[in-house]
Amino acid sequence: MSTQIPLHAESDFLSALIDHAPVLVITGAGISVSTGIPTYRDEKGAWLRSNPITHQEFVADRRQRQRYWGRSLLGWPAVRDAKPAKGHRLLAQLEHHGLVSHIVTQNVDRLHQRAGSIRVTDLHGRLDRVRCLGCETLSSRDVLQKALERLNPHINHTTIEARPDGDADMPDAMVEGITVPSCDLCDGTLMPDVVFFGGSIPGSRVEQCKQVLEHSNSVLVVGSSLQVYSGYRFCKWAAKAGKPVFLMNPGQTRADDMATKWSVDADTGLDALLSLSSKKHAEALHIPPGHQPSHTA
Repeated sequence: MSTQIPLHAESDFLSALIDHAPVLVITGAGISVSTGIPTYRDEKGAWLRSNPITHQEFVADRRQRQRYWGRSLLGWPAVRDAKPAKGHRLLAQLEHHGLVSHIVTQNVDRLHQRAGSIRVTDLHGRLDRVRCLGCETLSSRDVLQKALERLNPHINHTTIEARPDGDADMPDAMVEGITVPSCDLCDGTLMPDVVFFGGSIPGSRVEQCKQVLEHSNSVLVVGSSLQVYSGYRFCKWAAKAGKPVFLMNPGQTRADDMATKWSVDADTGLDALLSLSSKKHAEALHIPPGHQPSHTA
């Protein structure tokens, strides 16, 4: 069963986490929510949005591709222009301090890299790239954005609400009129370089993450309900290997019954973790309290 952390015992949670470094960190949409990028689920893990387009639908159905790229035309700028949150910057500092061995993110926004983290695996891919399903050529999402805007000047950017992962609400009546560019090299179908629902994460990517887990002493999940198995599996693997699993998430998660949990938002929890880690490091070096370096995020 999970261990819920009361406020007076949060230092015990953080101390245990530090004692089990290096830590493999799994992040989800909750770490990006303060940037203005919405989450897909509520605090109980219930789905909040319209049904996502599956991999099979995107590949087989022209109208679904129109729907995806029309909504993405409106939603991409919010992801493109987002700035890393405090939690992203704190994780970059924790990596620099040696507490974090690697970050496996379920997000596709590249905010960890923008914050300065080096060892990051984009488990579900990258929204800033586009892949041709014909010739496999990779290209920039910004280049495609210019083509979408040129081909669809009738789309009103000001009346649509942004959604997670570069999505946006778009009335069905608008979808049919969307013109979708094709690959400049082979005229093939263009798809974002992300793993859709129903798609498969490349085996080499999963194996890389598994090797990182083998060289880590614990797993910390930040801002994820773990409802998608691709992230949840790391908790299962860790538990099977006898490695402790820690959760920082204000709502329910799929791993609550196998982990030690602190119900806290990402920014608050990671700030406390960095503060205690810096304090312990200073104590180990016998640095007087007044001379401890401060951290900023």
